[in-house]
Amino acid sequence: MSVCDNPTVATHTANRRTSFGRDTGLQARMLLTLFLLGLLYVVFIGVLFSVGASGVMIAIFALGLLAVQFFTSDKLAMASLGVKEVSPAEAPELHGIIERLCVQADLPKPRVCVMQSSMPNAFAMGRSQKKATVCATTGIMDLLSPAELEGVMAHELTHVINRDVMVMTLASFFASVAAFIVQWGFLFGGGFGGGNDDEEEGGLMYVILVSVVVYAISFLLLRTLSRYREFAADRGGAVLTGRPSALSSALLKISGTIERVPNEDLRKAEGMSAFFIIPARAKKSLLNIFADHPPLEQRLAALERLEAQLQGTA
Repeated sequence: MSVCDNPTVATHTANRRTSFGRDTGLQARMLLTLFLLGLLYVVFIGVLFSVGASGVMIAIFALGLLAVQFFTSDKLAMASLGVKEVSPAEAPELHGIIERLCVQADLPKPRVCVMQSSMPNAFAMGRSQKKATVCATTGIMDLLSPAELEGVMAHELTHVINRDVMVMTLASFFASVAAFIVQWGFLFGGGFGGGNDDEEEGGLMYVILVSVVVYAISFLLLRTLSRYREFAADRGGAVLTGRPSALSSALLKISGTIERVPNEDLRKAEGMSAFFIIPARAKKSLLNIFADHPPLEQRLAALERLEAQLQGTA
């Protein structure tokens, strides 16, 4: 039985949603991340000016890239994964779960999509609550029970509630600019402004060096924010359904099954790993210290504590 079938649990959950659903810690971290990245970007723009780059060129490039990233990044990402929007007739159970959760959360119903993949996973994208999309793979719908799938969808809808997908999209813009400058500099050489060839070459190397630093700092800030937002979505989703244990069970099933998914299938989705409920990575390595998701053990422990808290035993 889902939370919406039990009035007592539903009322209790609704009363607790104010404190648990919208994570104030996440809101503070998102604001801090955007502030630090904005400050970093101001310094970066100052460096470009100092080596003679055109102010008009910088403004056009920056605004153009921001517009493309903000308005089309989700569409491009979903197109690359072969995601398809489905109607209630095509996926009645998935639509039914999302509709119930949206009513409970007082949230506009997002677009509902399905990705044809044996990899069990799900993600949410969109620049606002009214322009959101939630997606489940065919693998996850075949793997999970209705209660577990509800827990996963509540997790994804919490990302929409917290607007952290939009913040991640904006935040990744700064890293994209820095990465583009590095690639552009190495590919095309000078062209930053007046001066002799030695001065132009020195200015170019200076910009490339600063771009690398900007990208590295942006990367670390984004990874830190990404890990925390997963904790927040676990917490909010579990409170929304009133069943943290169902989400814990789903996470265990997904994680165990992903380890058996062919590496070729994982590599196709690896670029979107930060947005999935469980990371889509082909192999584990030491680079996981920079992972975009917290360790599964920590997520399960947090859900266990929340279960005790909701039941009044903590």
